[in-house]
Amino acid sequence: MQWVLYLVVPLLLSTVITPIVNRIGIKLDIYAHTNERTVHHGKIARVGGIAIYVAFILSMTFFMDGIDDAFRGLLIGSTVMFIGGLIDDMLDLKPILKIAFQVLAAYILIKVGGVELGVIHLPFGIVINMGVVSFLVTFVWIIGISNAINLVDGLDGLAGGITTIVFLTIAAISVADDRPDIAMISLIIAGSTLGFLFFNFHPAKIFMGDCGALFLGFVVAAISLMGFKGSTFITLGFPMLLLSVPIVDTLSAIVRRTFSGKKFTDADKGHFHHVLMRRFGHRNTVLIIYAITMSFGIVAYVYILNQKIGLLCVALLFIGLEIFLETSQMISPKYHPLISIYRILFRKNEKDDKE
Repeated sequence: MQWVLYLVVPLLLSTVITPIVNRIGIKLDIYAHTNERTVHHGKIARVGGIAIYVAFILSMTFFMDGIDDAFRGLLIGSTVMFIGGLIDDMLDLKPILKIAFQVLAAYILIKVGGVELGVIHLPFGIVINMGVVSFLVTFVWIIGISNAINLVDGLDGLAGGITTIVFLTIAAISVADDRPDIAMISLIIAGSTLGFLFFNFHPAKIFMGDCGALFLGFVVAAISLMGFKGSTFITLGFPMLLLSVPIVDTLSAIVRRTFSGKKFTDADKGHFHHVLMRRFGHRNTVLIIYAITMSFGIVAYVYILNQKIGLLCVALLFIGLEIFLETSQMISPKYHPLISIYRILFRKNEKDDKE
């Protein structure tokens, strides 16, 4: 029953708070502006992340008996990330100021929370000690995951749905690994996001904005690092696996823009969800990406039960993603390594048969 409350209480809070935030956002003219890249029409408030944040903080206050350094660092750091995103939603901050908030949030998590990537656990018992580069790698991880969620927030319900699936999967893995603290925070943030998602799914009545996307990304990065210290299952690999779509999308965007001579910070409509939407429509695209994320979540759980089968499933999923990248020309019309290898081998076999 306690696990259910962790999910339901923040869900109800977020469901009540979101319409209030929406009215305030519209009244204060804090809404998403339309341009050649947007897919929405009309005035839609872009500060829905406030509802997620408030529901999360209230629920954490209600359920937590005590707080250690790690949770203190997470709460303070995520608050800084949220505030930075909120100011950006209202005033459109310069990129350097956005990064400043993100760096400060990451620094707080590391220094106040004592959360740092010291060791990487790889399959088959391989352990890598990060040593002196631990601090830098942790910084890159936190800021990278935070921005990956922000970049994927391009369709109604997309970022909210992906992160909800991620948090629920991490909660399930945490219970299996006897980490009730990680399970609790994962369920609370999942409930907070799910309540908002009722109003954000297509057609959206409100957007989460940078304040919501960066906040959620930060929490994903933080709890994965918190799980590192005492868990063999909640490792860096699982968040990376569960966030495969936004991570692959982010890396593809950087490569694509570099190939085309643009800055990697320049926005475009070549993202994973944009490509799918041109073929399947808005709602179906979101559901397809949900399904892909759930597939990776299931594979993460399979890995716990059997490493070899889990790794095989991971390989098959990534091969599928790679084929999609090549056939959709998301990166470049000239980028098709796997297809080229297949054609070479296929043609070679054809020639051998003829001979």
